[in-house]
Amino acid sequence: MNDGNAIIQTRQLTKQYGQALALDHVDLSIPKGSIYGLVGNNGAGKTTLLKILLGQVFPSFGGFRLWEAQEEPAWRKNRRRCGAIIEAPGFFPHMTAVQNLEYYRIQRGIPGKEKVMEKLEEVGLGDAARKKFRQMSLGMKQRLGLALALLGEPELLLLDEPINGLDPAGIMEIRALLQKLNREKRITILISSHILAELENMATDYGFLNRGKMIQQISAKRLHELCGIYMQIRVTEPERYAALLERELHLTDYKVLPDGTIHIPGVPEDVTVYGKLAVEQGIGLLALERREMHLEDYYMHLTERAEQ
Repeated sequence: MNDGNAIIQTRQLTKQYGQALALDHVDLSIPKGSIYGLVGNNGAGKTTLLKILLGQVFPSFGGFRLWEAQEEPAWRKNRRRCGAIIEAPGFFPHMTAVQNLEYYRIQRGIPGKEKVMEKLEEVGLGDAARKKFRQMSLGMKQRLGLALALLGEPELLLLDEPINGLDPAGIMEIRALLQKLNREKRITILISSHILAELENMATDYGFLNRGKMIQQISAKRLHELCGIYMQIRVTEPERYAALLERELHLTDYKVLPDGTIHIPGVPEDVTVYGKLAVEQGIGLLALERREMHLEDYYMHLTERAEQ
């Protein structure tokens, strides 16, 4: 664990409850300045991972690095540089936005009373400062939670499903706000979600969790290269055909799926080269078609392969 550009790195991080593995030897690396989308179905281990990083849960095996800290008490010191929303913050329903934040500012020993209004303005709740929590919409409550996470001027935000349950307009608002914090304040953001599409226009990097295992880490740029338009080819001898793609057509950027289907990113000017290659080598060509893969399709293929 010595990637100097990573704010968080885990090594074989494992959490076991009885016979169940919530996290199974997870290796993860989050680059400084990134918006890292941690994607996984409910129960994949996302919340457990965040709680371990925040010291709310202890790992059963493995370790992690938070900035340069690799053990207590340095972890505790560096956690002061973090802000987080894990599950719903405990706001008082009869108190206003200002009163709620002021309560937590005092409780946490954060200096500067002016920070309360400053953070409310920052998340777009300046006009709702005197509004009681119970009168707020779900989107406003999510913004208030984000204001609370920002009170300590964090360098790293850990957000567990912060846009869960929001309508499309609310998702866009929170997304724009997080991008602004990342861009203008250089805050690194780790955000979990079970819906890849919610992170699609925001994340710079992704980690895919499935049943407690990290099945892939990938940059957003590379993910979009692998998705989009592609050629789908089915032949009678996929392994031999794949070897011929490399030897005869000098292609290396392809995928062979578990069922033997071959995906080649992009579409060449002359698609007949793929058919000719099969015919000339005596390989049966079963299908050759131009298709388009969406990010959700990619994720589904990834999890299906992991299950197998």
